[in-house]
This record gives sequence, structure tokens and C-alpha cells, in this order.
Amino acid sequence: MHAPPAPGFRLYLLRHAKAGWALPGQKDFDRTLDDTGFAEAEIIAEMAADRDFAPELILSSPAVRCRQTAEAFGRAMGKDLKIRYNDALYTGAEDAYRDIIIGQSTAVASLLVVGHNPVIEEILREVLGEQAAAIPYGYPPGALAVIDFRERPQTDSLPPGKLVAWLDPECHVR
Repeated sequence: MHAPPAPGFRLYLLRHAKAGWALPGQKDFDRTLDDTGFAEAEIIAEMAADRDFAPELILSSPAVRCRQTAEAFGRAMGKDLKIRYNDALYTGAEDAYRDIIIGQSTAVASLLVVGHNPVIEEILREVLGEQAAAIPYGYPPGALAVIDFRERPQTDSLPPGKLVAWLDPECHVR
């Protein structure tokens, strides 16, 4: 199934896959994916690749668990996919994510953001509005939302988007 980018802009929102608890003395930033998380990251990346969901750019939180998730996605795409890390995707709130997405939407036609909850879910609900009810159980680790916009975001707010696909590594695909 071929899934070309929308005429305006395509946004991929990926919550990092399942991570282990912090070890004694370990910082939250350094938490790694657990065995389930590594499998989830590979599964979701392969599911996306099979559907030709290939962003031009990946922006990821620099936290280890997000880096590991983004790298799995990059490997599955089988090309030199640019992955950039942005501290605000670790430390920032919804406004920071929104500003990053809007800032990149003029440079690329499709963008994958790898980040953390609750902010990933807040952005999803902001752009989907009532469509978000189709995802009633929250934003599980490793889940990927594919959202198309008719036009590129150009102001300080994200326009309404359309959910094109919801991929959940636990086989909940919509």
C-alpha cells in the first residue's frame, strides 16, 4: 500500500516504545527500552515501512529511550533518513512541541516527532479534535499516529488534521 505525503503536510507522532524503570541512581533521561520496548520499536517501524510511511525528517527527544525508538524507525526505512535531536522534546511542554512542528513544516513535507507522553497525546488531541475519540485508550508506548494536514501549519497554532493511520505495536491497527 503506497501512502504519499498529503498535499499540505504529513505529521507522524510516535511515542517512544516501552522503557524499563530507572535503576537506582539512574536519571530518567538515561532510561533505555526494555526487551518489550525494543520489540515494539522494531514492529512499529516495520509496520510503517510496509505502508510506505516514510518521513523526510525525524526529530526526536534526546532521551535514550526516544533515540532507540527513532533509530529503529530509521533502520526500517532503509535509506539515509535524517534524525535530529532536540532538547525541547524532552524538557518542553505542548507549546514547545507545537513550535517545533510548525518550525519544521516549512522545510519538509513530512515530519516524524518521537517524544513523550502526555505531550504527544496532547498534540494528537489538539490536531484531531473529535477524531481523537477513535483512540479511546490513550497513547500507548510505541504507537504511531499518521496525520495529514490540507495546508502547512503557518501560525502559532496547528490546524485541524485528519488521522490517516493509527499503528499500535500490540497489533491494534486502525
